[in-house]
Amino acid sequence: MYAVIQTGGKQYRVEEGATIKIEKLELGAGDSVEFDKVILVQDGGEIKVGHPFLEGGKVTATVLSQGRHKKINIIKFRRRKHHMKRAGHRQYYTEVQITGISA
Repeated sequence: MYAVIQTGGKQYRVEEGATIKIEKLELGAGDSVEFDKVILVQDGGEIKVGHPFLEGGKVTATVLSQGRHKKINIIKFRRRKHHMKRAGHRQYYTEVQITGISA
């Protein structure tokens, strides 16, 4: 059984017991979170698709930790113009473990 959920402007394919890193949520470790924007649920051979979201569909998860991804280096360079600009970025994330899927 798996589901496709939407959170933080992105879509994730999740299964029970899976651990995923999503956009940062203001929650502490051990807190429970419920995702109600469920796009699709597949259970055995049956597939339920929402328009755009399933009514009554929800995915529950527990927050494991907060953190930051690896650094991404950004370089802007103009040849022959004596111009080079460097920057870096580390995106915040929340690591959650999926505990239940219901349609």
